Amino acid sequence: MKGRFITFEGTEGCGKSTQLARLAKRLRADGAEVVVTREPGGTPLGEDIRHLLKHADSGQGMCPEAEVLLFAASRAQHVRAVIRPALAAGKTVLCDRFLDSTTVYQGAARKLPADQVAALNAFAVEGCLPDMTFVLDIPAEVGLQRAWKRTCEAPDRMEQEELAFYQAVRQGFLDLAAAEPERFAVIDGTLKIDAVSAAIDTALSQKFST
Repeated sequence: MKGRFITFEGTEGCGKSTQLARLAKRLRADGAEVVVTREPGGTPLGEDIRHLLKHADSGQGMCPEAEVLLFAASRAQHVRAVIRPALAAGKTVLCDRFLDSTTVYQGAARKLPADQVAALNAFAVEGCLPDMTFVLDIPAEVGLQRAWKRTCEAPDRMEQEELAFYQAVRQGFLDLAAAEPERFAVIDGTLKIDAVSAAIDTALSQKFST
């Protein structure tokens, strides 16, 4: 029995990681086998790539082309070592970011050619696509304020862009959702945490009611 693959997307500070963890807890309480994972990361190789992308001094000044290839490398390993086996075993996979983040961050915001980014995504996932994707939508400036408040450390490399970059990220996710309404559910991330969780539950129930 094939499992369900659900991803969470959004700009920095949108609350997706919190909501993913809350959903995992609710699904497990209902008896589901749930695999929680993230990108970049999810495997030992992916976590090393994550550190390089976000924190390593050697990553400073990374060109967009190198960045997108590293994300794709992490994703290729992630799909084959974690996501696809879990789905084949009938488990529910909840992933914090997936290929849509690459489409938006490296494509729309970094302005790499959309067709090349799409081809690279397709090569990395080899047909392994989410059944449902939640976009937690908030104004970019609100998200950045949240991201900066949640840690006492300096922003990581991916949190150091100008506001216009994150505005492009937000619009990129909204554009994707408009183009694929059968897969995406856009949730107002400015609501209270419990209200966001309730909206996620409602959308999930509607999606998988048949």
